[in-house]
Amino acid sequence: QAQLVESGGGLVQAGGSLRLSCAASVRPFGDYNMAWFRQAPGKERDFVAVSSWGGGTTNYADSVKGRFTISRDNAKSTVYLQMNSLKPEDTAVYYCAASRTIIPYTTPVKYNYWGQGTQVTVSS
Repeated sequence: QAQLVESGGGLVQAGGSLRLSCAASVRPFGDYNMAWFRQAPGKERDFVAVSSWGGGTTNYADSVKGRFTISRDNAKSTVYLQMNSLKPEDTAVYYCAASRTIIPYTTPVKYNYWGQGTQVTVSS
């Protein structure tokens, strides 16, 4: 069973930065779209960013464009989310997800594998 393990969450002040990591055991890693979603208390799980299989395409939610950057290291089977200029509204549990589809979807239902999540809290 494939595993995705997130790390790097924590408490940060508004305007600060965090870098999330997700180590994945899906193989071959380069064939998988790797995405980040987030879920705040009482809300649905929302798309944040995706890196397409092969790493050729990235896509971001409008709310994080210009502040967050997704990247991947296929040699390490790891995807990252660099989060800058954090805002209190970015507070959520952040999940890593993987899918082996042609299209790098932005909807959670298209993803087969999920991590356990890592908490990000941004204080004002």
